[in-house]
Amino acid sequence: MADRKTILIVGLGNPGPTYTLTRHNIGFRAVDRIVQKHRLAAVKCPIQAEIAEGNIAGIPVLAAKPLAYMNRSGGPVRDVLQAQGISCEDMVVIHDDIDLAYERLKIKEKGGDGGHNGLRSLIDALGTDQFVRVRMGVGRPEADIGVVDYVLGDFDADQRPALNDFLSRATAAVEVILCEGAREAMNRFNQKP
Repeated sequence: MADRKTILIVGLGNPGPTYTLTRHNIGFRAVDRIVQKHRLAAVKCPIQAEIAEGNIAGIPVLAAKPLAYMNRSGGPVRDVLQAQGISCEDMVVIHDDIDLAYERLKIKEKGGDGGHNGLRSLIDALGTDQFVRVRMGVGRPEADIGVVDYVLGDFDADQRPALNDFLSRATAAVEVILCEGAREAMNRFNQKP
């Protein structure tokens, strides 16, 4: 049996306790859920990222949280890809998206940054947009709240009860991408709940 390619799963967010519970860090939280569920083991590395490794359904994976701020996350992700010999096409990026209603998931195989600073940093650093994204909808702010304040704010009290299920569905979407491909994941998860 041929060796299977390692897949890099990246969650986007901002490092530090100030940002842990914010909407912008839902990508970090999804990666934490994947690491916990699949008992991936932490790896020490000189790269500016938290990395864990292991297998999901027999597929070798690395899970990474770049520890640069969101708008500079491309450098650490590029470093992980280069250090591990992983191609951009073998990467899944999980991130927040204000253009999707809260709790909506949307998988995309490639595309522009959509105004997302983390994606812009990745595309600039990697020189390509050819990687799978799991977009996690956090909704848009009310008219009197700016976008930056909104994404850097914590989830509202009425949003928090659904967060656990939302993170579980994102984890399931990544598992389908790994095992059955992005197209199948799109068919299953891109519909409105």
